[in-house]
Amino acid sequence: MLTVRALRRSFTGPEGRVEVLRGVDLDLAAGETLALTGESGSGKSTFLHLVAGLDRADGGTITIDGVDVTALDEPGRARLRRETVAVVFQRFNLVPALDVAANIALHARLAGRHDPAFAAGIAERMGLAPLLRAFPDTLSGGQAQRVAIARALAMRPRLLLADEPTGNLDEATADTTLDLMLDSVCDSGAALLMVTHSERIAARLGQRRHLEHGRLA
Repeated sequence: MLTVRALRRSFTGPEGRVEVLRGVDLDLAAGETLALTGESGSGKSTFLHLVAGLDRADGGTITIDGVDVTALDEPGRARLRRETVAVVFQRFNLVPALDVAANIALHARLAGRHDPAFAAGIAERMGLAPLLRAFPDTLSGGQAQRVAIARALAMRPRLLLADEPTGNLDEATADTTLDLMLDSVCDSGAALLMVTHSERIAARLGQRRHLEHGRLA
């Protein structure tokens, strides 16, 4: 499902060029789950954004479900995110003008596979059923995070990318949410790549890779 080869990315800072990723290789098959760990600033989010097509690599290749992401133009990368890849961001990225129900359905509608009953089931399991008519500005951080995760799952992606998806949740809610994510991956045959600082969460995923000094261990 996901193949990354010799991926490189650097940025220019006050002290000059900084290499964040120095030739990263990674393989993730359909149905597999992987926790990506590393210190703050190690490049985990950068890696996730490159895989999602939200940033361009300096070198190397990223292939998702047989498609070379690094060869796509911006419309092609947007189409990939719309139809194949779902991303759970740290900052939620909910649409302020849409209520919770519409936010959950949004990505699935864009992908052309909205299933109201399926979305309602996810909302119920996430504890969001009482909030479906609420708007994002009335939600707590934990509630907004659950809406963002529900939106990603409702789209039934082939590849689910999640950047600290349980970071704003209490332990019990984090466990329930992770259960739902893992069940969704298992049922659909999707792949899950999750950035996390939590040792407890990382231990529940099938694989773990650690990003350090620009390379994966």
